[in-house]
Amino acid sequence: MSLHKELHRKYIQELDSHKDDYAYWLTEHLRMNGLYWGITALFTLKYEDTFNKEEVIDFVLSCWDDLHGGFGAFPRHDSHILSTLSAVQILKTYGQLDILPATKRDKLVTFVKGLQLKDGSFEGDRFGEVDTRFVYTGLSCLSILGELTPEVVDPAVEFIAQCSNFDGAYGMVPGAESHAAQVFVCVAALAIANRLDLVNKDMLIPWLSERQVKGGGLNGRPEKLPDVCYSWWVLSSLSILQSLYCIDQEALRQFIYTCQDAVNGGISDRPDNQTDVYHTLFGIAGLSLMGFDDLEPIDPVYCMPKRIVLTIEKYGRE
Repeated sequence: MSLHKELHRKYIQELDSHKDDYAYWLTEHLRMNGLYWGITALFTLKYEDTFNKEEVIDFVLSCWDDLHGGFGAFPRHDSHILSTLSAVQILKTYGQLDILPATKRDKLVTFVKGLQLKDGSFEGDRFGEVDTRFVYTGLSCLSILGELTPEVVDPAVEFIAQCSNFDGAYGMVPGAESHAAQVFVCVAALAIANRLDLVNKDMLIPWLSERQVKGGGLNGRPEKLPDVCYSWWVLSSLSILQSLYCIDQEALRQFIYTCQDAVNGGISDRPDNQTDVYHTLFGIAGLSLMGFDDLEPIDPVYCMPKRIVLTIEKYGRE
């Protein structure tokens, strides 16, 4: 089996052409994230010119929420920290961060910093949901913008430390169940903060390696089914910890291949399931992390092309 690169390019390219489908409008709240997933997949496949750059930037800017600052998922949607990070990642990927005037950039930074609570955690928006995902999202966004400060980083690191569990892994909030996706956001956030010294590597690396199941795929928690998205959440964490050798990479590669739609393109969570752009990105990103298929190298912390991440000033490093 092999990676169907051209089919995946075509699948992603055509995703925005389904405007007559009811599902298209039901997923408005994911549009900015979906655009980021698709663009990052295309860049990783080395098809970065597939989308019209100007049209992409125009869409991103149309999602600006001038009332609260930040970006919404779709025009006239309220801003959220997740869609804001996706917007910033897209602008950075296309080299267009400077398109934001100083007033909007300042308002964007104020929006993100304003979501941090006294305990170091971040809310997703003004409605108050708290999750370690949002800590990573806030730090990643501010890092890309070059706006990290000790006043933001230090309490965020303290909150993440409270979310570690006896098995070395991390949960959504203190005391929550360990989960591979939360491991990624916590480990990657600590990497951004230059505090990987806080990770219990002796416990966490074996826990991550145990996520590989029969058939080569990875799961997010013990006794769960494999899912292609963990080809990113688990592998990125192992990559950050320089421990990719701890899983059978060829077996995982073959699992990802079996989750492809060999007719229409795209990758699903498991073989013969419906494809989507989320799993398409993270399957391709996992293959990139393992060095397969002549893909563009992807950064395990920011989930962006490495050559672009190299231009981000790293916090706490000279």
